[in-house]
Amino acid sequence: MKKFGLLPRIILAILLGIIVGNFAPEWFIKIFVTFNEIFGNFLGFAIPLIIIAFIAPGIGELGKGAGKLLGITTGLAYLSTVAAGLLAFFAASFLFPVLLKNANLSKAFENPEESLLAPFFKLEIPAPLEVMTSLVIAFTLGLGMAAIKGNALKTVMVEFRQIIELVISKIIIPLLPFHILGIFANMTYGGQVQTIISVFAKVFILIILLHIVMLLLQYTLSGTISKKNPLKMLKTMMPAYFTALGTQSSASTIPVTLERAKKMDVKEKTADFTVPLLATIHLSGSTITIVSCALAVMFINGMDYSFATILQFILMLGVTMIAAPGVPGGAVMAALGLLQTMLGFDQTLVSLMIALYLAQDSFGTACNVTGDGAIANAVDRLTGNSN
Repeated sequence: MKKFGLLPRIILAILLGIIVGNFAPEWFIKIFVTFNEIFGNFLGFAIPLIIIAFIAPGIGELGKGAGKLLGITTGLAYLSTVAAGLLAFFAASFLFPVLLKNANLSKAFENPEESLLAPFFKLEIPAPLEVMTSLVIAFTLGLGMAAIKGNALKTVMVEFRQIIELVISKIIIPLLPFHILGIFANMTYGGQVQTIISVFAKVFILIILLHIVMLLLQYTLSGTISKKNPLKMLKTMMPAYFTALGTQSSASTIPVTLERAKKMDVKEKTADFTVPLLATIHLSGSTITIVSCALAVMFINGMDYSFATILQFILMLGVTMIAAPGVPGGAVMAALGLLQTMLGFDQTLVSLMIALYLAQDSFGTACNVTGDGAIANAVDRLTGNSN
């Protein structure tokens, strides 16, 4: 089984999910949906623990370099997110007048979530902390440990990290393919993606192409800084891409992203610190998706927009989306207030944006987490921690 690596298992899970969704009876699919309900809640429970377990001792062990590492990681993540938004804006401005000239939105207003199957039963596993609370606690403990130079709490946090690493390697990673299979089976059975893609297929293709362009830019810059082969680095991160494609969650993909970053020769201390942090603050793929979908909706509805307005929207989006990045569809949920206040979306257009985003959320998330590897590698080099 070890020879059958994670990437083949993920691809097989996606293909099986589509087959099961097309041909299996409803009761059979609901078995996977019920598993996903339980496993998804367990992931939600584990995510705050993963953040604290990796970031806090990571800062503590780095000592005086922690502040520098935090600043560089946060700065690069924000610049990457803003650059992605600007890339989407310029591409949409040039191409949408051609691509969306005769677009028809008559069937696109359906809420895709309504057609998904519900589990046989629900098992609530509340997360002990909110994601942002976990981040603040991790920063506070880590910086505190670095400042006082004590060993007692650091030892506890290192052992806590070892426990969470066991949870990841023995429970989360082995069960991820089944989780992905269930997600794709349910989406295929409900037909939630097909309806909207049939209307916005051209927009979605453009978005995916922009994701690819963004990843090539990120890895070219990161590879240039560290004198590594960008395409080789990108190939190494592909299991994280396909995992995110299935889970639709940057946070749920942290274990795989972490393992891949280390395979890319990012130093262990740097990877353990940057990857959980980037899963929360780096959203280049989601930004491309939201900006592209928002501009498509505005273009088709004859709404005016200027570069200055969209730039303000992108700058705020990079901050606001941090509120809920670990949840599938969380980025667009966090962006709803900005869509209404800054772009003038009414309730109907907001509903359309949710539908459009959810229909291809996985690709944006996959771009996010794959880009995390490039930033982690760049941070490793810029902080002098590279091997």
